Amino acid sequence: MKKLFLPIGALALYSSAVAQQQSDRPNVLLIYADDIGYGDLSCNGTSAVRTPNVEKLASEGIRFTNAHCAAATSTPSRYAMLTGEYAWRRKGTGIAAGNAAMIITPERYTMADMFKEAGYQTGVVGKWHLGLGNETGKQDWNGVVKPNPADIGFDYSYIMAATADRTPCIFMENGRGVGLDPDDPVYVSYTENFPGEPTGKDNPELLRMHPSHGHDQSIVNGISRIGYMKGGKSALWRDEDIADSITTHAIRFIENSKKTGEPFFLYLATNDIHVPRVPHERFAGKSGLGPRGDALLSFDWTVGQVMETLKKLNLDDNTIVILSSDNGAVIDDGYKDQAVELLGNHKATGVYRGGKYSSYEGGTRVPCVIRWKGKIPAGVSDNLVSQIDWFASFASMCGVNLPEGSAPDSENHLDSWLKADVKGRSWAVEQNLHNNLSITDGVWKYIPAANGPAVNKQTNTELGNNPKADQLYNLLSDPGEHSNVAEENKELVQKMRDELIRIVESGLHIQPGYFISK
Repeated sequence: MKKLFLPIGALALYSSAVAQQQSDRPNVLLIYADDIGYGDLSCNGTSAVRTPNVEKLASEGIRFTNAHCAAATSTPSRYAMLTGEYAWRRKGTGIAAGNAAMIITPERYTMADMFKEAGYQTGVVGKWHLGLGNETGKQDWNGVVKPNPADIGFDYSYIMAATADRTPCIFMENGRGVGLDPDDPVYVSYTENFPGEPTGKDNPELLRMHPSHGHDQSIVNGISRIGYMKGGKSALWRDEDIADSITTHAIRFIENSKKTGEPFFLYLATNDIHVPRVPHERFAGKSGLGPRGDALLSFDWTVGQVMETLKKLNLDDNTIVILSSDNGAVIDDGYKDQAVELLGNHKATGVYRGGKYSSYEGGTRVPCVIRWKGKIPAGVSDNLVSQIDWFASFASMCGVNLPEGSAPDSENHLDSWLKADVKGRSWAVEQNLHNNLSITDGVWKYIPAANGPAVNKQTNTELGNNPKADQLYNLLSDPGEHSNVAEENKELVQKMRDELIRIVESGLHIQPGYFISK
């Protein structure tokens, strides 16, 4: 493995004093993929789909092999990344419905607030899935829905309220539905259907893509979703155009920021490769792995488009680009799109067990690349790093003193991003679908005995839940977590259990529902 050594003089570039100077503050572009597993991108060596734009990015920066999101599902992972607080510390941070109230409330200090305080223009474009409005189910989708991302530090937002498989199927720009006709208002419900509206369950003849489980409620563009809606016909997205729309608005934000001369922070959250996977016609059939593989090509195209924009605007050298994913891979997540049948030798989670929803490494070990051209030497790092630390690390770079109580679980590990011989995190806590926690030091992985099903039968994902036995794995000799060595290493199990309990009990807000037996 190539080790990185950053000259002492180069480290000065990261000092708070230099970072605060207007001319030297780097832009920050965070490209956050959806459901892309460790092995889905060809830069990690196990993908059957070539992603050349990501490969180029990785070749110019640091590719991390031991990077983790904070949770194996979307909403808690995004919550933790933006707040610097593990989601399991707070009630109501599970997978959000499309009509959920905003989970990060305005009084919370977020990563976007931090960048704004440092003089950055801040924007979020793409998938949101953190709720909107004050009260679940009470949003007026035909007006300005508040609170929205503007209330937690984002100057600009162009987002999907939740995900592509959930209603409402419209984009929201700065809190307002895009393209809505006042004469055809949109209505959303997660309790009952609207009279006369067809559903996937009752009207399968209207579908062009059929659900494999769930996803059988309101039909939009021939695809049934989770949740009900009616109206808003002029505002409905066409699934094939979602990636183009997100990319276009991300580029527009970068271009507008360039005109002001101020640095920008852009949280670019792609819909790719979340279900329903309906990539644009120019990608359809090109991967050989069906719509899931084609969506990987679409994601790679988005990366190429924004990177070309940076280059065209002469922002390439002074922009830190981070690319990662919100959780691990899932193959069948609710639609019959031949993802399973056409998987072949593709290893979406690489050598790792489990996937989205799971306590095993496939749930939270995700692709991660950091690139600052000319400032960070290219290479590969096996440091244990966590997305929850982006907050405190960027605050250090920007010279921002975080308010007391903010980002309680985020640690400043800026140096470990820059040098492979600098130790990363000592411990990372991970959360699965059932709110069960596990802990790793990057070499050993401990999963406490905990209640819950062993397998998500709908997605055919091993979840890591075992109510009868602790699990301990050596990730260096057994990265696939096949050999449980807890019985032979009782002292280490106790040490890691104690550390996990210490971390959990160190928080001021502890959510009941996680399980750690004492």
